[in-house]
Amino acid sequence: MRPIMLSGHERSLTQIVYNAEGDLLFSCSKDHVVNAWRSLNGERLGTYDGHNGTVWTVAVDSTSTYLMTGSADNMLKLWRVQTGECLYTWEFPTAVKRVMWSEDDQRVLAVTEKRMGFPGGVSVFAVNRDEPQNQAKEPQFVIKPTGSKATVAGWCGLDEFIVTAHEDGTLNLWDTEEGFLAFDKEERAHQGVITDLQMSPDGTYFITSSKDKSSKIWSVGPHKNAHGEEEFLTLIKTYTGEPPLNSAAIIPGKPYVVMGGGQEAMNVTTTGARHGHFEVRFFHRIFEEEVSRVKGGFGPCNTIAAHPGGKGYAIGGEDGYVRVHHFDPNWFTAKPYGALEPEVD
Repeated sequence: MRPIMLSGHERSLTQIVYNAEGDLLFSCSKDHVVNAWRSLNGERLGTYDGHNGTVWTVAVDSTSTYLMTGSADNMLKLWRVQTGECLYTWEFPTAVKRVMWSEDDQRVLAVTEKRMGFPGGVSVFAVNRDEPQNQAKEPQFVIKPTGSKATVAGWCGLDEFIVTAHEDGTLNLWDTEEGFLAFDKEERAHQGVITDLQMSPDGTYFITSSKDKSSKIWSVGPHKNAHGEEEFLTLIKTYTGEPPLNSAAIIPGKPYVVMGGGQEAMNVTTTGARHGHFEVRFFHRIFEEEVSRVKGGFGPCNTIAAHPGGKGYAIGGEDGYVRVHHFDPNWFTAKPYGALEPEVD
């Protein structure tokens, strides 16, 4: 399973995403550039130029019509995917660290940095799809966490909730109509910074990764705990590895999750790259056991995206390369790890 190496960035990758069909891949990095690639063969289709700072985040809608990007230049930009035309720009007092489309493609959320006296938070905008150059300048509402700053966020529960992940390792659920805290109880999910949050294909559960070297799957929906109290965030599975994790993704169609990270490049000594734990790790989603490791890049893995059809995955590294992995044919024919043999009379 040799990766296709995509060289289109001069600095480290910050996020990569597939479109809904999985034929396109979008990448952004600290070099101010956003690239579009053909995922099958790694052909670069074009770039989206317009940001003046690190592009932290990228998201494409379900029809591959519009693209959203957020940057350290304090701007959120709306692009037409096919032409690369910038259609609208929202400005903020601080950097935009994560952006995500709602499931119905009618709204986007933007996580802004807490810095320089500004509280940061999650701004939710309605998107005018019919007249993309005519957008509301002000958000519908802003989620303002009172404690630790939000690092990532996502829509969940068929757009009924927004889940925010925080620097102190907590998770919160928010109402998506007015932006108030849906439940008073916040969940202490990790012992360190939550670095990534990716939804399952059906939006009913999600996976988080953290600097505490663990990744966890959470379900979204009503559930009675041991005390008979109703909860809406339930811890399902925990996966523990060796390195601090930067990203984790769920592989559709197979009972596996994939995660990556590694020591910060400045902390890796001359004893060898393998000691930085730059491998990408596969865990069985149910049994919580590590089943495989695949060589990563020449530095930490910063971002992982799973092909929506379960055909492979892509990673973006500190070394500036995007590596696209297509699963070998035996991946689809092999019996899943832990599968039981059929009983024979």
